[in-house]
Amino acid sequence: MNTFQHLVQRHKAGEQNGIYSVCSAHPLVIEAALSQALSDDSLLLIEATSNQVDQFGGYTGMKPADFRDFVLQLAKSLNFPTEKLILGGDHLGPNRWQKLTAAEAMLNADDLIAAYVAAGFKKIHLDCSMSCADDPTPLSDEIVAERAARLAKIAEDTAVSSFGHSDLVYVIGTEVPVPGGAAEELDTLQVTSPEAARKTIQSHQFEFERAGVADCWQRVVGLVVQPGVEFDHTGVIDYRSEEASELSKVVDDFEHMVFEAHSTDYQTDKAYQALVRDHFAILKVGPALTFALREALYNLCDIEEQLIPKAHCSDLREHIEKEMCDSPEYWQPYYQGNEAQQRFSRSYSFSDRIRYYWLDEKINQAQNTLFTNLSRNGIPLPLLSQHLSSQFRSVREGQLSLEPKELVLDKIRQTLRSYAKACKQNKEEGVAL
Repeated sequence: MNTFQHLVQRHKAGEQNGIYSVCSAHPLVIEAALSQALSDDSLLLIEATSNQVDQFGGYTGMKPADFRDFVLQLAKSLNFPTEKLILGGDHLGPNRWQKLTAAEAMLNADDLIAAYVAAGFKKIHLDCSMSCADDPTPLSDEIVAERAARLAKIAEDTAVSSFGHSDLVYVIGTEVPVPGGAAEELDTLQVTSPEAARKTIQSHQFEFERAGVADCWQRVVGLVVQPGVEFDHTGVIDYRSEEASELSKVVDDFEHMVFEAHSTDYQTDKAYQALVRDHFAILKVGPALTFALREALYNLCDIEEQLIPKAHCSDLREHIEKEMCDSPEYWQPYYQGNEAQQRFSRSYSFSDRIRYYWLDEKINQAQNTLFTNLSRNGIPLPLLSQHLSSQFRSVREGQLSLEPKELVLDKIRQTLRSYAKACKQNKEEGVAL
């Protein structure tokens, strides 16, 4: 039994523990996550999504091995023990290639899975839920399960050929929320029915057996369902335990499995604790972390403008706005409305499409200028109180320095602390990469 399975077994035994999954490729987010887990003495699960990182480079330009090296280098710089670090692949399947035929898309998915597993990723989310160009919509459980089993077979074979054995853990599911939040405004959500959840499990178990990978079924640790949580551009649908009460009982019948909850960004502390209690013990977070990053940086821009002559300011916000308008492909399909509404969304939407632009060279240079300006001139406490009140309190209590980068990291950790509190998995034994 590996560490992830042990964590699940503790939960199944009645301990209200869980694990949160950091789904981001931003260096400051990864650094904040490593620092938070280090202070908690806990496991850290970091997942690359299939649009960020793939065998062709994804939008970050990183292949799976590149992402692994990037995270390990950051971990080494912070003296984070790698045995407590788990790398995962999120939404791995044909989703990146939905405009191709299913046959073509699945060939790419085969290579994607192999690349992730060969690079040492241990938690694999098999996501074959979205239709390709010649598929019906929606896909049946049977088709999704058959494709997932095919990818599991490739994953198992790759693990054995690369490492001599497989200790991979898997997450399955057919009711997978769209990565990054809803593209339209939402009022309500339909919670997955217990019958649908059971059918998904049964279909996958059958197809795993048919594909010759029945021996890894006990390593399927998570099922993605819709517990009734989501966010759109300006709103959040909060978790309501009573609406998911029957669904939460389903995994009681499967000793090796809990639920994985996607799109948990922006929920309340109370909601996170209720989710873990109700067996949604793997909590995914992504846009909320880069949203916190953006909040902190924009607040620092406000401080900078009070202290630095305009000619010497970083103009970070202006650089971001220009880059997003010059290259609108990452936000235009998602942000509707008139010019003013789109401008608002580009900066402030909960879906945080800015996250696709942070690695731009000019934006990076502007961020570095912002940090340099504020480090050189210092940040007056009254301005810190005005723009980053929580960090102001930590500075006053001697827990945080006034360095701009440290303030940003703490703003991100503020979000992570809510997840860590709910998951309560401190001092857990780690697993090597």
